[in-house]
Amino acid sequence: MQTRMPLGARVVALTALLWNLFGLLVFALQVSMTPEQRAALPLDQQQINAAMPVWIYGLFGLATLAGSAGSVALLFARRWAEPMLRVSFVAIVVQMLASYALTPVWSLTGLRGLGFPLLLILVVAAVWLFARSAARRGWLR
Repeated sequence: MQTRMPLGARVVALTALLWNLFGLLVFALQVSMTPEQRAALPLDQQQINAAMPVWIYGLFGLATLAGSAGSVALLFARRWAEPMLRVSFVAIVVQMLASYALTPVWSLTGLRGLGFPLLLILVVAAVWLFARSAARRGWLR
């Protein structure tokens, strides 16, 4: 049975869209950095960027594109929101794990560098789980 998505849920969907659009902006800025901009970064960030395999940036792009598309679908109560947001979640988890496994990010940032990646994963997971709950409640068509 189809029920209408409540206003509060639409606010969550809009917030998720804004979050993901910001992620798209960060992705675009990251991949379009000039060599001069990279050279101006702190030394630890320069080392991490130099060691980062290109395919990890692909995962970053996939996570933000799927998250943005899924958030639009969620805002318009479309059924395909949940699988798109699941793709975004899997992509961000793999991206973060690969970044820590394949670059010196841990040795350069230690525990202090773990907070933001964990926050990203938790927010993306929460948005995906919200979409899954919306689908189960019959809010998505």
